[in-house]
Order: sequence, then C-alpha cells, then structure tokens
Amino acid sequence: MRGNTLLKAVLSIITLTLALGAGAQRYDRGYNLSNSGSFVKKGTWMAGGTASYSFHDNEDYNLLIIEDINSTGYGVNVSPAFCYMVRNNMGIGMRVEYGRNMLKLDDAHVDIEDVSMDVKDYHWIKQMVNAKFILRNYIPLGDSKRFAMFTESQLSFGYGQAKVVNGNLEYPKGAYDNITNLSVNLCPGLMAFADEHFAIELSVKMLGLSISHVEQTKNQVYYGSRNSTSINFKINVLTVGVGIYYYL
Repeated sequence: MRGNTLLKAVLSIITLTLALGAGAQRYDRGYNLSNSGSFVKKGTWMAGGTASYSFHDNEDYNLLIIEDINSTGYGVNVSPAFCYMVRNNMGIGMRVEYGRNMLKLDDAHVDIEDVSMDVKDYHWIKQMVNAKFILRNYIPLGDSKRFAMFTESQLSFGYGQAKVVNGNLEYPKGAYDNITNLSVNLCPGLMAFADEHFAIELSVKMLGLSISHVEQTKNQVYYGSRNSTSINFKINVLTVGVGIYYYL
C-alpha cells in the first residue's frame, strides 16, 4: 500500500514537471552558434602578420636596489602568416615568427645592506625562429559582418641561439646556447574589417604548454644542458599583439 502511494507521488511530480517545462517560455540567450552567419566564407585566403619593435637607452638610471644603470637594448619581433578557410568561419595555415633581443650593459651598481657589487661590460643577445601550424575559428558578434571574435590554436616548433659575454674580467668569459622549443598555444582575440578586405586584429596569448631544451658551451671548454617545461594559463598584457591581415 505504501509502495503504491509512493509510486503515485513520484509519477505526479514527474507529470507536473513535464507540464511546467512544456508551458515554460524559451529564452534565447545568444549562445547557440549553430545559426551563426558566414563571417569568413569557405575558400577565402588570409595573409598578413604582426610586427613589434622596442628600444631602450638608460643613463645613470636607478631601479630599486640597482643604481647608476648605463645600458642599451632592443627587441624585434616579426610574424607573417597565411591561412586558408576550409569551412565557413574556420581555417588552417602557417605562421613563421622571428624574434631578436639584445642587451648591452656598460655598468651598474648593486647595493644590498653590507653587500656591494659592480657589473660592467655585460653583453647578451638572443634570436629565435618559430614555425607554427595554426587553426583559426571565427565567431561573429551577432549579425555583424565587420566585428568578430576568434581563437587561434598553434602548434609551434622553434630553434634559436643565445650568447652572453662578461668582459669585466682579466680575460673575457662567455657562454653560447643552442635552444630548441616545442609548444602548444591558444590565442583568443578580436578583429574588425576596415574595408571589404583589410582587417585589424588584437590578440593575446592566454593558454600554453612549452617544452624547451638548451645545450650550452661555456668558454669553449665546459658543456651543459637544461630541460624545462612550463604551463601558462593567464592573460599577460606584454604578449598582446596587433596585426593587419588581408582577406581574398
């Protein structure tokens, strides 16, 4: 008897839930992308890239515990890319990235309580080349044909060299590095068409896995190596990139 009563109560609750669900009003919150328009059509080619340059020149500059800094340096980064749309709003392609950084430190003074140290004639330079296979997905903002979000997934292999020389000794000493790197990155961004073909993009490297191997030769006598793995899940404003692309 109790079992029948419990069964009837459960059936009544299920029936009432289905009735309320059938009569409930459906809300379109705009998250269904199945009906998204064709922002970039299948068969479209994209070509363009990003570029950045920075330069600094310090003269008797003080930074926290480091005083009287006299140094010069620069950073250059160029990243051309092309992509072919295999489906509406989705394309595959390749990106080649070249970066070069240099720091020449003439002299600086470090003073921490009873510890005092001078650094002079320090020179560091590094250059890297990365080949990246990319997958791009576009998400139009509403019915707009001009503005959209996108995500660029990257599989990257890189090779580079770096060297550092310390001339503040009786005999100059230095180290030479050979660098190989494998990484997977996710770069979301926003884009806007300036006209029918040209687009301006703003992107940021947000998620990434990087594995690197460094082989070092010091003073042409000593040899060493270093392996490192890093996972990044944060927004770094220093990695924000601005690019110009042409769609044909």
